[in-house]
Amino acid sequence: MDHPARATRLVRPGPEHLPDYVAALQRGWSPDNILRAATAKEHLDFIARDSAGFLASLDDPEARGGPVTLPDGSVRPRLPGFRRWIWDGGFCGSIGMRWQPGTPDLPPHVLGHVGYAVVPWRRREGHATRALGLLLAEIAPLGLPWVDLTTDPDNPASIRVIEANGGTLLRHFAKGPELGGGEGLRFRIALPPPAPRP
Repeated sequence: MDHPARATRLVRPGPEHLPDYVAALQRGWSPDNILRAATAKEHLDFIARDSAGFLASLDDPEARGGPVTLPDGSVRPRLPGFRRWIWDGGFCGSIGMRWQPGTPDLPPHVLGHVGYAVVPWRRREGHATRALGLLLAEIAPLGLPWVDLTTDPDNPASIRVIEANGGTLLRHFAKGPELGGGEGLRFRIALPPPAPRP
C-alpha cells in the first residue's frame, strides 16, 4: 500500500504504539542493523513476557539497564541512551541516541551516537532524514558539541540522510571483529551550543 509522507514525528514508545511495533517485527524488520533476527526475536520475547518493562527499557538516560552483548558475544557496560519511534500514520522505524557522560567521545566498541532503521515498506518517503533532524533538536540540551554516525560505504541512502542533516565525512574505518568486521564510514554532525537558561 502506498503511504504518502504526511508528518514524520518522533514518539516516546508507549502502549498505544506497541501493536504496530510488534507487527513490524513479525514482518521481519529489526531495529538492529547487525543482529537483525536475534534482536527481533529478543524484543518479541521481551514484549510477550513484560511489555511495560520492554517499553521502559527503551528510555534509559541513566544506563540502568544491564550490560550489552556485542555481535561476537562479548559483553560491555550499557551507555545512557533512549529510543524514539518514527511515526507517520503508523510505525515507520526506530531512531536512538546513546552517549558517554562528560565527553562527546564514545568507547571503541560503540560505532556512533545515533542509529536508525526504517521499515522497508516506508522507505523512500523521507522519514529517516526528518527523524534525524527531529532527534538532533531533541538532544540539544545534552550539550554535546557533535554527534558521530556511521554507515556502510554501500549504503547511499543512509549517506544522503546524514549529509542532509549537516554530516561531514570524517574517515573510512575498519569495524572491529566484535562488531562483525567490514568497512565503515564515520560522519560527524556539529551541534549548536545549548541555549542559555533565562
